[in-house]
Amino acid sequence: MGDPKTPRRIWKKPKRPLNYDLLMDELKTIGDFGLKTKRELWKARTELSRVRHQARSLLALGQDMRERKEPILMNSLSKIGLVDKNSTLDDVLNLQVPDLLSRRLQTFVHQKLYFKTPYQARQAVVHGHVMIGDRVVTIPSYKVKVEEESNIHLTPESNFNQTLSKPESNLGSPETENLDTEIDMKSENEDVSPKQEIQKETTVQS
Repeated sequence: MGDPKTPRRIWKKPKRPLNYDLLMDELKTIGDFGLKTKRELWKARTELSRVRHQARSLLALGQDMRERKEPILMNSLSKIGLVDKNSTLDDVLNLQVPDLLSRRLQTFVHQKLYFKTPYQARQAVVHGHVMIGDRVVTIPSYKVKVEEESNIHLTPESNFNQTLSKPESNLGSPETENLDTEIDMKSENEDVSPKQEIQKETTVQS
C-alpha cells in the first residue's frame, strides 16, 4: 500500500512510451494545449479511462440498477461540458483525450481572452491574472464548468488588460481594398483580345 503520507500516483504511463507514432501524437497534443510535461497528458488519459470504465460497468448492470446510477454519471459529466444532458453511455465511450483537455482553464483563457499561445495563457493563469467570477484561479488544469464559462475574465489590476485585444479581420481594410482593385485591373488587362491590341497599335502608328 505504501506510506499513507505519500499521495498515490493518479496517472499511468503508456505500455510503449517509445513508440514513434505515440510520441508524435503526444508531442502534437502537448503543443496544441500548452501542456508542461507528458505527465499532464497521462493524467488526462488516465482520468478519461476511469470515466470509460464507469460507463462500461453501467452497461453490464441490470436495467433497474442502471436507471438509478446512470443519471449520476451523466450529470457529473454534463456539469463540466463533456456531454449533453440528453447524451447516452455510447457518447461517453466515444470521448477522446482532446475533449477532456479542451475543458481546462488554460484552454478557455487562450481562446476567450485572445492570448497568442496556450503557453502565454498558462503563464497568466499561474501568476494570478485570471479570475472566475470573484475568485482568482491559479490552476491551469482546472476543469471549467458550463456555468462558469461566461465568468472567466482578467483581474482588474492585470497588465494584460492593455496589451490584449480582439484580433480584427482584414476584410474591409484599405490594404485589401487596394489589393482588390489591383486584381480587377489585372483581370481587365488579361481580358483584352489580341485583335484589340493590334487595332490600338495601328491607330498609334497612323
